[in-house]
Amino acid sequence: MELVLNILMVIASLVMIVTVLMQSSDDDGMGALTGGSETFFGKNKNSTLEGKLALATKISAGVFVLLALLQVII
Repeated sequence: MELVLNILMVIASLVMIVTVLMQSSDDDGMGALTGGSETFFGKNKNSTLEGKLALATKISAGVFVLLALLQVII
């Protein structure tokens, strides 16, 4: 069981790394903190590649956290 969780953790982390690196960077800098840029929901629609990458990043991060919690419990 522990080996399966470790393998799934490695896969989830690799997916998260790849999806984060494939996303384009914002040139807003600190302006994004003050609301000087577009909102996240208005900019990333799920039909675009950026939206799909953001969704894949969120899902893989959630799976990563869930697996980490399961490893602590088991």
